[in-house]
Amino acid sequence: MATAITEGIKISVEASYQKEFSNPNMHHFVFTYKVTIQNCNPFTVQLLRRRWEIHDAAESLKLVEGEGVVGQQPVLEPGNTHTYLSGCTIKSGMGKMKGNFYVEKLNDGKMLTVTIPEFQLIANIFNN
Repeated sequence: MATAITEGIKISVEASYQKEFSNPNMHHFVFTYKVTIQNCNPFTVQLLRRRWEIHDAAESLKLVEGEGVVGQQPVLEPGNTHTYLSGCTIKSGMGKMKGNFYVEKLNDGKMLTVTIPEFQLIANIFNN
Protein backbone atom coordinates (compact mmCIF):
# COMPACT_ATOMS: atom_id res chain seq x y z
CA MET A 1 0.00 0.00 0.00
CA ALA A 2 1.22 3.48 -0.88
CA THR A 3 0.35 6.40 1.42
CA ALA A 4 0.95 10.15 1.33
CA ILE A 5 -0.29 13.13 3.34
CA THR A 6 -0.55 16.52 1.64
CA GLU A 7 -2.35 19.61 2.95
CA GLY A 8 -3.77 17.48 5.78
CA ILE A 9 -5.36 14.98 3.38
CA LYS A 10 -4.16 11.37 3.68
CA ILE A 11 -4.32 9.26 0.52
CA SER A 12 -3.76 5.49 0.62
CA VAL A 13 -3.81 3.31 -2.51
CA GLU A 14 -3.68 -0.45 -2.92
CA ALA A 15 -3.54 -2.06 -6.39
CA SER A 16 -4.46 -5.62 -7.38
CA TYR A 17 -3.87 -7.52 -10.61
CA GLN A 18 -7.08 -9.01 -12.01
CA LYS A 19 -5.86 -12.20 -13.68
CA GLU A 20 -9.37 -13.45 -14.52
CA PHE A 21 -10.08 -10.34 -16.66
CA SER A 22 -6.63 -10.12 -18.25
CA ASN A 23 -5.28 -11.71 -21.41
CA PRO A 24 -1.46 -11.55 -21.48
CA ASN A 25 -1.34 -13.10 -24.97
CA MET A 26 -3.32 -10.10 -26.24
CA HIS A 27 -1.28 -7.58 -24.19
CA HIS A 28 -4.29 -6.80 -21.99
CA PHE A 29 -3.58 -6.52 -18.24
CA VAL A 30 -6.35 -5.38 -15.90
CA PHE A 31 -5.76 -3.84 -12.49
CA THR A 32 -8.06 -2.52 -9.81
CA TYR A 33 -7.01 -0.05 -7.17
CA LYS A 34 -8.66 0.95 -3.90
CA VAL A 35 -8.22 4.56 -2.84
CA THR A 36 -8.91 5.81 0.68
CA ILE A 37 -9.07 9.57 1.24
CA GLN A 38 -9.01 10.81 4.83
CA ASN A 39 -9.48 14.42 5.87
CA CYS A 40 -7.12 15.03 8.81
CA ASN A 41 -7.90 18.77 8.87
CA PRO A 42 -10.15 20.74 11.25
CA PHE A 43 -12.19 21.95 8.24
CA THR A 44 -14.45 20.32 5.64
CA VAL A 45 -13.22 19.71 2.08
CA GLN A 46 -14.79 18.58 -1.18
CA LEU A 47 -12.93 16.60 -3.82
CA LEU A 48 -13.66 18.28 -7.16
CA ARG A 49 -11.19 16.89 -9.72
CA ARG A 50 -8.54 14.24 -10.30
CA ARG A 51 -5.49 13.87 -12.53
CA TRP A 52 -3.78 10.50 -13.04
CA GLU A 53 -0.49 9.67 -14.74
CA ILE A 54 -0.46 6.08 -15.95
CA HIS A 55 2.98 4.77 -16.90
CA ASP A 56 3.01 1.53 -18.90
CA ALA A 57 6.33 -0.17 -19.66
CA ALA A 58 5.02 -0.87 -23.18
CA GLU A 59 3.64 2.61 -23.92
CA SER A 60 4.24 6.25 -23.30
CA LEU A 61 2.63 8.17 -20.46
CA LYS A 62 -1.19 8.36 -20.43
CA LEU A 63 -2.95 11.20 -18.60
CA VAL A 64 -6.49 10.86 -17.27
CA GLU A 65 -8.26 13.94 -15.92
CA GLY A 66 -11.81 14.64 -14.91
CA GLU A 67 -14.35 15.66 -12.34
CA GLY A 68 -14.58 13.82 -9.05
CA VAL A 69 -13.93 10.11 -8.57
CA VAL A 70 -16.15 7.37 -10.05
CA GLY A 71 -18.93 9.86 -10.64
CA GLN A 72 -18.81 11.46 -7.18
CA GLN A 73 -17.45 14.66 -5.67
CA PRO A 74 -17.35 13.57 -2.03
CA VAL A 75 -17.49 16.03 0.86
CA LEU A 76 -15.26 15.03 3.76
CA GLU A 77 -15.84 16.57 7.16
CA PRO A 78 -12.93 16.61 9.66
CA GLY A 79 -11.79 13.04 10.38
CA ASN A 80 -14.01 11.47 7.71
CA THR A 81 -12.86 9.09 4.98
CA HIS A 82 -14.07 8.20 1.51
CA THR A 83 -13.05 4.93 -0.13
CA TYR A 84 -13.63 3.92 -3.73
CA LEU A 85 -12.57 1.21 -6.15
CA SER A 86 -11.52 1.86 -9.73
CA GLY A 87 -9.42 0.21 -12.39
CA CYS A 88 -7.23 0.54 -15.43
CA THR A 89 -5.76 -1.55 -18.21
CA ILE A 90 -2.22 -1.51 -19.52
CA LYS A 91 -0.54 -3.31 -22.41
CA SER A 92 2.41 -4.68 -20.49
CA GLY A 93 2.42 -6.50 -17.18
CA MET A 94 4.33 -3.69 -15.49
CA GLY A 95 3.50 -0.07 -14.86
CA LYS A 96 2.82 2.53 -12.22
CA MET A 97 0.35 5.27 -11.42
CA LYS A 98 0.41 8.53 -9.50
CA GLY A 99 -1.46 11.79 -9.60
CA ASN A 100 -3.32 14.55 -7.80
CA PHE A 101 -6.70 15.29 -6.33
CA TYR A 102 -7.94 18.87 -6.35
CA VAL A 103 -10.03 19.65 -3.27
CA GLU A 104 -11.77 22.78 -2.09
CA LYS A 105 -11.80 24.00 1.50
CA LEU A 106 -15.50 24.66 1.99
CA ASN A 107 -14.97 27.30 4.71
CA ASP A 108 -13.06 29.72 2.46
CA GLY A 109 -13.09 28.32 -1.10
CA LYS A 110 -9.31 27.81 -1.21
CA MET A 111 -8.19 25.07 -3.63
CA LEU A 112 -5.70 22.46 -2.42
CA THR A 113 -3.60 20.13 -4.56
CA VAL A 114 -3.27 16.72 -2.90
CA THR A 115 -0.69 14.14 -3.97
CA ILE A 116 -1.81 10.64 -4.91
CA PRO A 117 1.29 8.56 -4.08
CA GLU A 118 2.95 6.49 -6.78
CA PHE A 119 2.03 2.81 -6.73
CA GLN A 120 3.07 -0.16 -8.83
CA LEU A 121 1.02 -2.16 -11.33
CA ILE A 122 2.68 -5.57 -11.56
CA ALA A 123 0.91 -8.54 -13.13
CA ASN A 124 1.62 -11.75 -11.31
CA ILE A 125 0.86 -13.99 -14.29
CA PHE A 126 2.41 -17.13 -12.81
CA ASN A 127 0.29 -17.42 -9.64
CA ASN A 128 -3.28 -18.69 -9.49
